[in-house]
Amino acid sequence: MGRYVIRRLLQMIPVFIGATLLIFLMVNVMGDPIAGLCGDRACDPATAAQLEKEFGLDKPVWQQYLIYMGNLFTGDFGTAFNGQPVTELMADSFPVTIRLTIVAILFEIVIGISLGVLTGLKRGRPIDSTVLVLTLVVLSIPTFVTGLLLQLLLGVEWGWIKPAVSPEAPFSELIVPGFVLASVSLAYVTRLTRTSIAENKRADYVRTAIAKGLPRRRVIIRHLLRNSLIPVVTFIGADIGALMGGAIATERIFNIHGVGYQLYQGIVRQNTQTVVGFVTVLVLVFLLANLLVDLLYAILDPRIRYA
Repeated sequence: MGRYVIRRLLQMIPVFIGATLLIFLMVNVMGDPIAGLCGDRACDPATAAQLEKEFGLDKPVWQQYLIYMGNLFTGDFGTAFNGQPVTELMADSFPVTIRLTIVAILFEIVIGISLGVLTGLKRGRPIDSTVLVLTLVVLSIPTFVTGLLLQLLLGVEWGWIKPAVSPEAPFSELIVPGFVLASVSLAYVTRLTRTSIAENKRADYVRTAIAKGLPRRRVIIRHLLRNSLIPVVTFIGADIGALMGGAIATERIFNIHGVGYQLYQGIVRQNTQTVVGFVTVLVLVFLLANLLVDLLYAILDPRIRYA
């Protein structure tokens, strides 16, 4: 196991370099950051030259990338155009998005897996058809529509929640935004769990366990569920980074100042340092989440061993 972890960590290095290079190149060609910094009026040549030199934009892109990577290993993610270090923006926004992601993942695990197990065990029955239709409806509705609808009904019309989340963003105020963020993924988890349960329910090892006289609950939890969760865990693990990076719409709707909000502001203002810095951390989150998923395989299925 230890050798496998070391090998996977080493494999992450070229992936990380390639991903950050691609992001850096894409962000640097999306527009002129100096023009965005000056606002509606164009900067005069002297001011533009001074700003380019101050932020290192007067150098070739490949040299800017090498400087950025060199600073990155010292913990320096650069400075935003407002003069605030990007690490300070991260310190303020990442804890908020992490709390929002935790709420979303809990919805996926608790509701998604529970509904998937229930419908998988009762495949073809009315409850199975009802859940399939509901998940199809959820998949068909964009996240921003769900968010605006729940904000209007629960926050404005009925007054059950605050329409906008407070700057502290406690867990109690992130329940509805977390559900909105998790809605599409929750539907996928439900359908994926249902399919996996329904297929493994007919497997030989399940019939053998039943023939031995094991209790139904033990057969479901110890044998059927553990093997059926492998594709679900794969999806949820990959979804962690997607939820954190894809929270732009949800955070905009509920005025949550998290990672999605900062990415939106960075893109609108063409602030390359902010966008590249935040996406770099999201790449690391995605890579580590996938490593954790691979290690969980051995726990869910004892037949899987890593040399």
